[in-house]
Order: sequence, then structure tokens, then C-alpha cells
Amino acid sequence: YDMVHFGHANSLRQAKALGDKVIVGIHTDEEISKHKGPPVFTEEERVKMVKGIKWVDEVVLGAPYVTTLEVLDKYNCDFCVHGDDITMTAEGVDTYHLVKTAKRYKEVRRTAGVSTTDLVGRMLLLTRNHFRQGSAEYDIEREVKILKQQIKFHPGSSNMGQDSAAKSPWTGCSQFLPTTQKIIQFSDGKSPNPGDKIVYVAGAFDLFHVGHLDFLEKASKLGDYLIVGLHTDPVVNSYKGSNYPIMNLHERVLSVLACKFVNEVVIGAPYCVTEELLEHFKIDVVCHGRTPIALEDGKSDPYALPKTRAMFELIDSGNEMTTERIVERIISHRLEYERRNQAKEKKEIEAFEALQRQKQTQKAG
Repeated sequence: YDMVHFGHANSLRQAKALGDKVIVGIHTDEEISKHKGPPVFTEEERVKMVKGIKWVDEVVLGAPYVTTLEVLDKYNCDFCVHGDDITMTAEGVDTYHLVKTAKRYKEVRRTAGVSTTDLVGRMLLLTRNHFRQGSAEYDIEREVKILKQQIKFHPGSSNMGQDSAAKSPWTGCSQFLPTTQKIIQFSDGKSPNPGDKIVYVAGAFDLFHVGHLDFLEKASKLGDYLIVGLHTDPVVNSYKGSNYPIMNLHERVLSVLACKFVNEVVIGAPYCVTEELLEHFKIDVVCHGRTPIALEDGKSDPYALPKTRAMFELIDSGNEMTTERIVERIISHRLEYERRNQAKEKKEIEAFEALQRQKQTQKAG
């Protein structure tokens, strides 16, 4: 669970539907470094992020990379759940072979269109001028063509995950296609009760991380019902610049909805908090973190109205993590992450081809 994203959350949602309690095992930094390469987040950060997902009941740090029957028995688990992609040790061994043999393994569908590999690739692209808006805003194929020109003399560089030529069926990412069904699955569907104190926050919430989590937890404690407004991609880019946001609006919606402190999300919220917004959602408190507030068109304070009504509060999350810091971590260890992901894809291709051969043999038999 490195760089926890909505794909991870979706697998945990599916796992919860298979039973009554979900216990998530988190590998140590040492284990991940040995089998996959350096993790982006520390084990403490990863534990906190997984605990913040609404379908998780308990988190255990120090889970072995190869899941054993002893581990399942220790935590009174009937079975182990994983996505329908293969994970392997550094030696190329299926990490779930023991529980599969014992018939204590269940599989859920991997969320198409997102992976940690893909997100790392997008962040590495920050070193290149590739951001576009309008008709090309989500055009992955065109981006790949441009990238191939830019990395002509650097084979294997940072188009990981987004390149349509990627052969691994698990690392190579297709475009994420949002549906109303997916949003419904992630939403708790509950309206505020009469008399509930309603809290509103807004922002990009790009690459949802521990800083966001701590902020939302504190915001949720100021009332009974927390609404998060998400700005559109062009709006986020207008105040963040470069190729931000790393994740598009649809992806950010699911990432925020998966957070256990969030009750509702406004998709494409206005940058300025308006009278209509306050009235429509019956908002009592409007909050913002300690990050700088960009003026709309360089002139208007987007929180002017709630400030004049004495319903605005600044929250100090106590966490220094920002989306920019995550990107800095990736950029500073760029070559390590590129090697990590190339090795991962090589192992996946070999495993997939072996699986295909096995299926053909079974058919022929």
C-alpha cells in the first residue's frame, strides 16, 4: 500500500463485501525495499493512510511479504484477499502461493486505469513541459507520442504506466473511465440529520496523502457532517501551475470519497465560496489549511464571504506533507524508481506469459 490511491481503496471495498471485518497487513520499508525497491512513503505514513480508508477495520504493521497460514490464524482471518494481478518476491515467487494452495484465498477485480507505477510516472513527467488543457486534457495517446520524442535519447525513461505499448497487463495503464456506479459504490449515501453542524472545505486534494488525511480529520471534528469541494483540473492548474493536478478530477473524487472522515463531495466546486453554495448545503463552518490561499484572478479572496460572516476557520493539521513534497521525493530518487518499475514490469510480463502458457496447456489437455 505505497502511495495509497482509489484503486487500493476499491480493492478494500470489495474485500469488505466478502466478509464482516477487514484487517490490512502492511509490509515494512525493509521488506518493500528488498522485493520491490524503495517505497515512496514510510511505513508509518502508509499505516496512517490505510487506517483512513472507510472500509478498513484494523491495520497490522510488519506483515510478511509472502502471506502465510500462521499469519491468517494469528489474526483469526478466514481467508486472504488480493486483486487479480500477480505480486511476486524478489525471487519471482507468487506471494500468495501458500494461501492459494490451502484454499484460503479470494480474488477481487483490480481497478483499471490506475496504479502506483502510473502515478510515479506522472510525477516524473513534472520535469517536462507536457501539461495541456481543453480537448487534450485527458489525451493519453497524444501525450505518449510527445514523450517518445522527448525521451528519444533516454530509453526506458519516465513514461511508466501510461505508455500504451507497455506489455504488462497490470503495470500498463489504460485511461481511467469514471462511472456513476463507481461513485455510488464509494459514497456512503447519507444526508445530514436535522440540526447537524455542517463543515465545508475545498481544494485540489491531489495525490491524496497523510497531510490531507490529518486536515480532514481535524475539520470533521468541528461539526457533524463534512463536505469536501473539489476544484476542476483547469482551476487547480491555474493556482498550482506546472502539470498539476497529477490526478484528474474523477480520480480525486474517488480518492476523497474513500476517506472515512468525509461525508459528501462537491464535484467541480466553485473556487470562491458563494452565497448559493452556503445556502444550498446549509453550511455552518468553512475551513482551510495553512497552505497559501491564491486570490481568484489575482484580486478576490475566495473566502471573503464566510470571513465576513465569522464562519471561517484556519486549521493547522500538524502535518508538513504536501503534494509538492511527494513529487520532490519522486524526482530526487528518479533513477531508483525507474529501475524499480522496469524490474516490476519485467517480472509481471514473465508471470503473465507463464500463466497464458499454462491456460493453453490445460485447454489442449
